[in-house]
Amino acid sequence: MIDLIANIARRMAPLCGTAILAFAVNTSAFAVDGPQFDAWFKYGADISATWDVVGDTTDPRHVVVRRKNADGPPQRILVLYPRPSSAYDTAITEMLHVFASKDINVELSVVNFQLDDARGNAALQEAKNSKDDLIIAMGSESTAWLYDHYLGGAIPVVTVCSKDPVQLGQMRDYDSGSGNNFAFTSLNVPVEVQMAYVRELRPNLKNLAILVDSKNKSALQTQGEPIAKYAERQGIGVIWAAVQNPDAAREELTAIIPAAVSKMRKTDPDLSESIFWLTGSTSVFREIHTINQYAGRVPVVSVVPEIVTEGADSAVLAVGVGFESNARLAAIYSVRILEGAKPGTLKVGLVSPPDIAISFLKARMIGMRVPFNFFEIAGYVYDYQGHAVRTAN
Repeated sequence: MIDLIANIARRMAPLCGTAILAFAVNTSAFAVDGPQFDAWFKYGADISATWDVVGDTTDPRHVVVRRKNADGPPQRILVLYPRPSSAYDTAITEMLHVFASKDINVELSVVNFQLDDARGNAALQEAKNSKDDLIIAMGSESTAWLYDHYLGGAIPVVTVCSKDPVQLGQMRDYDSGSGNNFAFTSLNVPVEVQMAYVRELRPNLKNLAILVDSKNKSALQTQGEPIAKYAERQGIGVIWAAVQNPDAAREELTAIIPAAVSKMRKTDPDLSESIFWLTGSTSVFREIHTINQYAGRVPVVSVVPEIVTEGADSAVLAVGVGFESNARLAAIYSVRILEGAKPGTLKVGLVSPPDIAISFLKARMIGMRVPFNFFEIAGYVYDYQGHAVRTAN
C-alpha cells in the first residue's frame, strides 16, 4: 500500500510539485497546522507560500484556508468533504493553485461532514448565515448529498472529483446547463470514446472483465454499467469482477482475478483478446499490485490515469480524466461563477481529449504492443524501466 501511494505520488509530482511525492514518503513535508486535521485534510507543501491553513481547535473536522497578503474582504467558499481521500488532496491542491494564479481572493471553510445529515445541514446553515458566495462539493458522495439537500438553494454549487452527472440522473444532458444552482464537472469520459481506444488496442476483443467495488454506486453506475452495456451490444463477453466488501478487497481479489482469467480462457485460450477494465473504485485500484499479480498477461486498463505510475505496480494503460485535470476545470468554473456567471447556464464540464497514460514497463512485462498513436497523444509515458519520460505539465 505504501509503495502504491508513493508511485501515485511520483506520477502526480510533476503536476503538483514535489509536495505530493513528499507526502507519500513523509507526511511532515505537507504544510499542516498541527495534528488536529492532518488525518483527513492534506495538500501540497508549496501551498503554504500563498495560503494560510488554520485548523479549528474546537472541531478537528473543520479547516479554514485564507490567501496571504490579500487586500479587501474575501469571497467565501464552503468546501464539503465526505471523508479523507488522496484524490481530494490532489484536487484541493490544484484548485488552490488555480485560485492563486487567477489572483482570486477567497476564504475557504473546509468541512469534513462524514456524510452526517446533521453536520452537513449545520455547515449549510453557517454558509447561509455567512452569506457565502460558493459551495464546492468534493467527491461524488458530497455531490449526491447536496443534490438531495440543497438543490435550488441560493448559493451556487460546483462539483469536483465527481462521477458523470448525466448518468447519475443529476443532469438532463451534456448540451445545456442545469437551470438551477448547480454547475457540474465530470470525472468520466464518454464510453464510446474509451472503447474506441480499447478496440484499437484489441481489435478482436472477446472478453472485458470489469473491476469495481459493488458498494461504490457512482463508479458502478457511471464506469461499470455503461461499458458493460456497450460491450454486450458489440458481442463482447462481459465478466463482472466485483468486490463485495471494500475492507477485504485484497483478499477477495485473490479469488476474483483468477476466476475471471479462467472464464476468459474459455473463449480466448491464449488471453490475447481480453482485458481487465479498472474503474475508479478506490478500494479496488489501490490493490493494483494484487490485480497485476493474478492478471498475468491480461492488460489492466484503468479509467484513472494516476494508476499508471512509475515501477511495476501500475496499470499498463489509462484512458480517463485525472483528478488534477478535473480539479483545474472545476476551479475555472468556480472563478467564472465568482465573477458573475450563473451556475445553471454552464454545461457539464468535460475534459477533452481524455488523459492518456502508458507504462511501457508493464507493456513489456505482459507482452503487449502499444499502438504508436497512443504514444503520440499520451500525456504521461513511463519507459521500459518504469521511469517518467513525459508528463503533462
